[in-house]
Amino acid sequence: MSQAFTHQRRKAFWLAAGLLAASVALLGLGISVGSTGFDSVLDMRRDPQALLIVLDIRLPRTLGAWLAGALLGLAGAVAQGLFRNPLADPYLLGSASGASLGVALAMALFGISPLATHWLARIGLTGAAFVGAVLAVLLTLLLAKGVQHTLRLLLAGVVVGVVLGAITSLVLLLTPEIMQAMQSFMLGSTAFVGWTACAIMAAVFAVMMLAAWMMSHALDGLALGESTAHSLGLPLVQMRAALVAVLALATGTAVAQTGLIAFVGLAAPHLVRSVVKTTHGRLIGLASLMGAVLLTAADILARGLVAPQELPVGVLTAVLGGTYLLWLMHRQTGKGNGL
Repeated sequence: MSQAFTHQRRKAFWLAAGLLAASVALLGLGISVGSTGFDSVLDMRRDPQALLIVLDIRLPRTLGAWLAGALLGLAGAVAQGLFRNPLADPYLLGSASGASLGVALAMALFGISPLATHWLARIGLTGAAFVGAVLAVLLTLLLAKGVQHTLRLLLAGVVVGVVLGAITSLVLLLTPEIMQAMQSFMLGSTAFVGWTACAIMAAVFAVMMLAAWMMSHALDGLALGESTAHSLGLPLVQMRAALVAVLALATGTAVAQTGLIAFVGLAAPHLVRSVVKTTHGRLIGLASLMGAVLLTAADILARGLVAPQELPVGVLTAVLGGTYLLWLMHRQTGKGNGL
């Protein structure tokens, strides 16, 4: 048993090292991909404009994609552990629908656009998305009457997501002039991530990672069943509430900065578990690194596939993530078991 544990720990170490190495490589590649190609990187020492493009546009965008992916990977690992469901994703408690409604209302009422360059407008839109995401989670908790019953919480999240999605559609129907601008948020984009957004995401990620790691033993206990977790003396109600807070804040922060990006939070924990079997303490960190690598790679592809035009990164992650999960389901069905 100890030998198997040591083997899995070694695999986890090498997976973490590989993901960190991939992160560094992607960061270097990310500052080199754009409408001007590699010219900006090659000319940055003697051309102030090229230096500006690299340091103020490409570098924060690439780092922002990494941080948003890390937040979604963290939230995905927490969601799947909390609900004991491998199909759980960070948007399960209605945060995505709440963020979309917040952005739609901000644009409809105040004329704020995701394409705006003025910092006050960008902060207003980011704040609207974050507040919408958090309020949606609070509404889910209210309908579920707390966090005591996981199934009730899950169903309440689905209901809140459907209702808020319908209200968002109604807002778009009543104000069709914002529909095109709203697409930038709905399809996901890192094009407008700057250093301020990076600082916010980095601070939230550090706090949420520490909180999730400190409560990872609760997720390990829940994986064995609620009765077993109770027998271990774990304060499940308080820890569930804290984990829901981690899930909401991590997801809300990522969505507020990059819009709705599909499948990263769902696929990252799956990819980690396909390589190594480990406790939630390590899974949370590895899923964060995996999510960061996935979104950074997808963002670089979105910039480079049809350059100088860009694909919405959320569309690319949906296609790639959906394809991976369909393949995973087909493989597991062939083996006679589920995800």
